[in-house]
Amino acid sequence: MKIFSNMFDRLRPTFEKGGVLEKFYPIFEATETIMFSTAERTKYGPHIRDSLDIKRVMVLVVVALIPCYIFGAINIGVQAGITQGFDRSLFENFIFGLGVILPILMVAFITGGFWEILFAVTRKHDIYEGFLVTCTLIPLLMPPTIPLWQVSLATTFGIVIGKEIFGGVGYNIFNPALVARAFIFFSHPTHISGEKVWVAAQDGFSGATALAVPAAVENGHAVSLLSSVTQFDFSWWNLVMGFIPGSIGETNKIFILVGALFLILTKIASWRIMAGALIGLIGTATLANLMAPISSNTMLSLPAHYHLVMGGFMFGVAFMATEPVTAAHTNKGRWIYGILIGSLTVIIRSINPAYPEGTMLAILLMNAFAPLIDYFVIQAHIKKRRMKYAK
Repeated sequence: MKIFSNMFDRLRPTFEKGGVLEKFYPIFEATETIMFSTAERTKYGPHIRDSLDIKRVMVLVVVALIPCYIFGAINIGVQAGITQGFDRSLFENFIFGLGVILPILMVAFITGGFWEILFAVTRKHDIYEGFLVTCTLIPLLMPPTIPLWQVSLATTFGIVIGKEIFGGVGYNIFNPALVARAFIFFSHPTHISGEKVWVAAQDGFSGATALAVPAAVENGHAVSLLSSVTQFDFSWWNLVMGFIPGSIGETNKIFILVGALFLILTKIASWRIMAGALIGLIGTATLANLMAPISSNTMLSLPAHYHLVMGGFMFGVAFMATEPVTAAHTNKGRWIYGILIGSLTVIIRSINPAYPEGTMLAILLMNAFAPLIDYFVIQAHIKKRRMKYAK
């Protein structure tokens, strides 16, 4: 490492102010600080020192997502094998899936990196590492059949419209990865919804996701309908294990839990938001179950433990609802924010059969209200203290 350290020391004057490559200092700074701890020191108080800076936080989030990538690759191979009659080993399925995921991941990083560097050079600031997390999340939110040009378009929209126009990392209102997914969903719905996009198989194959099964039937019982499906195994345990069609990173709930625990233990993600979302989902699903006998809406009969393991709820709550920038910042606010996300997920899934996956819209909606939640929590706290201590 000493060799690389000396190399950066020799090149630094070239990129610093007055150097030939002064405009490209953000690229030099980003490369150096990925490999080595920054030597930058604060010039004015307060001075806060911590071994975990923003760059390391972003890297830890990316590490937490690696298990989802590994299983996503395996599941792509398994689902393709089921539809084509192949019986491959776990490693062969992984290699097959890797061939699908890698191009999507590369396009997302190339596109996201391009916009991040362009804005950094134009605005003359450091390259923010937030794009690493955004570009890692976007492929996991996509179906394996997503066209690469749409990945590039979605990443562009997520980085530019979802983040940069607000000022960059720390100023965005909405989660950029979810903005990217929402853009594709509403602009090119046939490539990210329906029955023909979830399995990387030959043309003409179709198969519904678990959420689409009860959403398509009236006056039915959700669990019975899922049990009657023979094309895929939609039993509760297999929904947990994740060997089902779906977005690349959201199907295996065990690996998502591992990633969530990792983020909680490293104090990057808020456990209050996750717990609140769980309470909101269970409470609202229980109320919906009570209304199911008087309604023709089959989604109302879906039990809470099925809501929990179907679709992108756990993935969204673990990795996107807890994003520090767009989530609520007060502890009470985090509880409220999480409960409303869980509750809205069930409400959107139940009342809109055309859109059975409600997690994305629930998080984006609560992103918009997170500052308002914090405002009322702080005002309530001020009022309480005034009543307690004012004479």
